[in-house]
Formats: sequence, C-alpha cells, structure tokens
Amino acid sequence: MAKAIRGIHTGTTRREVLTGLMTTAAAWPLGWAGMARAQDGVQDDTVPTEIAPAEPTETPLEVESPTTPFSFDWLTERMRTAASGDPEPREQIDGFLTKLDYDDYQRVRFNRDRNRWADVENAPFHLNAFHLGWLFNEPVHLYQIENGEAVPMPFSTADFDYSDVKTEVPANFEMAGVAGFRVMTPLNRADLYDELGAFLGASYFRILGRDTLYGLSARGLAVNTGMSNGEEFPRFTEFWIEKPVEGAEDLVIYAALRSESVTGAYRFVLHPGDTTVVDVTARLFMRRDVQQLGVAPLTSMFLFGGADPGAFGDFRPAVHDSDHLVLNTRGGDTFVRPLVNPARLGNSYLSAQDPQSFGLIQRERDFDQYLDAQAHYERRPSLIVEPVGDWGAGSVRLLEIPSDLEGNDNIVAYWVPGSPARAGDALEFTYRLHWGLAPAGDRSVERARILRTRVGKGGVAGVNETSDAIKFVIDFEGGTLGELPADADIEPKVTVLRGELTQAILSPVSGTDLWRLVIEAVPGSQGSMELQAALSGYGRTLSETWLYQWVSE
Repeated sequence: MAKAIRGIHTGTTRREVLTGLMTTAAAWPLGWAGMARAQDGVQDDTVPTEIAPAEPTETPLEVESPTTPFSFDWLTERMRTAASGDPEPREQIDGFLTKLDYDDYQRVRFNRDRNRWADVENAPFHLNAFHLGWLFNEPVHLYQIENGEAVPMPFSTADFDYSDVKTEVPANFEMAGVAGFRVMTPLNRADLYDELGAFLGASYFRILGRDTLYGLSARGLAVNTGMSNGEEFPRFTEFWIEKPVEGAEDLVIYAALRSESVTGAYRFVLHPGDTTVVDVTARLFMRRDVQQLGVAPLTSMFLFGGADPGAFGDFRPAVHDSDHLVLNTRGGDTFVRPLVNPARLGNSYLSAQDPQSFGLIQRERDFDQYLDAQAHYERRPSLIVEPVGDWGAGSVRLLEIPSDLEGNDNIVAYWVPGSPARAGDALEFTYRLHWGLAPAGDRSVERARILRTRVGKGGVAGVNETSDAIKFVIDFEGGTLGELPADADIEPKVTVLRGELTQAILSPVSGTDLWRLVIEAVPGSQGSMELQAALSGYGRTLSETWLYQWVSE
C-alpha cells in the first residue's frame, strides 16, 4: 500500500509579500479531539518504503527521440539522480515569444481543430496547450505515452490562432515547449468537450467537478512558504500523458518536479464526475535541507464576506473562492475555521495525528449570497485532501494574506509533516484530491454543521454603550441537534486563548432547526485571540468544532 514515509538516506513569485513575514502564529492544541501538537524531532513510526538508490549520472532528464520506454519507476530514478547534483539552469524562450505583451498574449487562442486526440473515435479526453510568452517564459515539455512508449508531443504556431495579435508571428514555427496544458472531457454534456482541468504555472493546477467553475488551485509542493529565508517555487518541467483509449474513464499524467532544494516524480490519475477525484502519488528527493515542506498545498482567494465583511464599498455581499478551512480527524471530529482577509499576515497551525482529510471549502452556495452574475462564486469548487496511508504527526498550516484585490490568491493551506525534510531524504506521499460542490469531508456527516459566523462589537445591540468585548455569533444547523426541543440539555464548550471569555449563550432560533451560540470575549494585550467552540449533550459532541483567529485592526 502506498504510504507517506520518512525516507531512506541515500520565475514567477506568487506572493513576495510572504517573504520574511511571520506575525501572528497560533499553535492550537485541539485537545478535545486528542490531537497532539507537532514538535520538532517527532519520529514518524510509519514503515518506510525503500526506493532503491541509483548511481549518480550526468544524463539530463529528457526523453530520447523518437521513442523511449516509460514507467513511473523510470521517472522516479531520473528524479533521484537529478537530486544528487546541482540544479540545472532554467530553460528560457527566445525569438518572437519574448515580444508578446499582455494584450497580445490574451488574444492568442489554441485552434480547437488541432486538439490532441480529437481524431480518436469516441476519445474520452482531448488536450491542448497554453502558449509561451508574457509571464510564461520557461518552456514545459509534453510527451505522449502509448503502449508503454513515450514520444514528444510537439507544438508549433500552426496550432494557435493569432487573430489581432500585433507581434509578427512566423508560420509553422516549432515551439521549444508550451506554458502548460488543459484537458477537456464531456463533463457536463455528452455532446460537448468542456474543460476538466489545467496545469499552468510553476506546479499549479486546477480541476473541475460537474457544474463548477474554476476557483481555487492545488500545487505539487510548497517549499519554505512564508519562512524567513524566502519561498521556493518548484516547477513541473515535463509531463508524460497516457493516450486515452475508447471507453477509458481515467486520464493518467506523470510529471517531473524541479526546484533548488528538491526534485520529484508525480503521478496523477483524473477521475471526472460530480466530484472529480485526482489520485496523487508524489515521490520527493531532497537536495538540501528546507525550513518547511508543504505537502498537498492549496491556494485560494478570500476578499470579504461572512465573518469578515470588509470595507470595500462593493454592492456584492461576499467575494471569495473559499470561505472555510476544514479538518477531519480519524476520531470523527470536524474542525471548521472561517477564513478572513486580515489586516496583517495571519498564520495558524492545526496540529493533527494522521488526519482523515482537510481542505478549503465554499459553503455558501446560493447566488443571493454573492450577487455576482459574471464570477458566480456560488459555483466555485471545494477541495478536500484525503491522505492515503498513515501520514503520522504533523499540522495543517493556514496562511491568510492581506489583500485588496479579488484577483489575488491570498489563502494558502497545506500539510506540514512532523519531521523536517533533510538533504538526502527520499519521501513519498499518496493522497486524493476531491473537487466539487459538496465533496465528502467538506462537512460533518452526523453532527450539526457550522452554517455561518458573524463578528461585531460586544454589548447589547441598539444601546449606546462602550465595550471592549468582541461578539461572535455562530449558527449551527442539522444533525441530531436540529431534532432536539428548545429545552434540550445542550452545553456550549468554549475556550479562548489570549483573551477573557465573558459570555457564551446558546439558544434555538424560533421557526428553524438552527441553534445560535453568542460568544463575547475581551482580547488581551497581544491584540489577538484564538477561540474554539462546540456543542455537546447526552454524552457526545453534537456539532462541528468552530475555530477562529481574531486579530485587531
């Protein structure tokens, strides 16, 4: 069985604002779920999977022409070998590709008549490419696998439509590579190949479930995100894609990942559906020590809405691709953290022992909650990471970056293993990514879910009085809780760190199946508080567990 292991010893910056910024760091104990705080030096008791070492060689990582036998183990050994030497120089574009500005680049379109595999009868998938140029100045190389043999997948200017492009474009110019690629399949209609996913930029990729629109992204790996010595951005430099056959339900993609401190061999298996599932295997080889390795990283956008309405003067009540972080434990607890757009960098760690799943979710699903007729944020997918095998001790890290534009991805979440990654380590992580409107794990199955959170000034509404307290209003919906009478013996369990709890009142909302918890707390001198709340009764927990980090303006 695939495992997350401790190994055998043998461009474009996304967020420069992260570099050197470390302000409010909260290590939440989460004691109610029996979750242990990850400490430096924690030993992973997972049985290692040994990946046999290869002899160092200077052979470059490339597929020989015209065909080369291909396997995941072949790619694994190539990437192990690459990690034994210095990083290779980054390949750059030249010629007319360097002259494409923003306006020109936006006008370039792939000629859909030249989609790869469109000539295959009843092909379940089509593929085309993103053009090089503008911000995308490092070529990515694609190869097709058929009958176990890999052959280059070339692209030229004949594959693209350059209508209205000002820059002179040579005819039939053979590209050095592409910027990335997109995959199409009959996801929403049997007669239409619409987009299933795209791999574009560093190690970023986005996938769609049925009836969703592009929103948050996943990445292959995060390295030193928000750490003092600056973030690395590993890149997928080559992809090998299995040519689909008639009737195939999955698409298999392999990728080579390179960075200054790490190399990697990746395998992705895409299963389209209402919730599209991507099985991921990542084999990593550490060239150098890193401060922090981020596994299964997710990147999203939260501008305002819900608990953080902001002051944007916008007619829309909310603008976000995701509105909560969720963490599910093996013991059945679901921890839910509303996202915010903080005044300064927010940084939290949710400690866990072999989590069942975690992810960034979009809970608000009604158009009226956004009123955006173009962006349709109600259709942005949630994304749940499901570890396969025992991931041991570690933490889910959440970074919330101040932002004033909805085009900025300012939310980052990923798994931090309990043991540091050191030079010479070989690591393997296997997990599933669930993309959709309501993937399993985005809410508790049996317990009342957290419907909404609102935050305001403490005290009695409508009364002119001064209060240092902050008021938090949390509505719980469904589960056994929704079936209980108003006089049911239910108790709120509330904890406040770096502040004083002054009030916690729970009551049913008349005419609904909602229960409302109103918390008031006075922050301490540090200007931030960590809060946790859940509802219990009759010897068990009746709700998801609410987490919140409040930071003063």
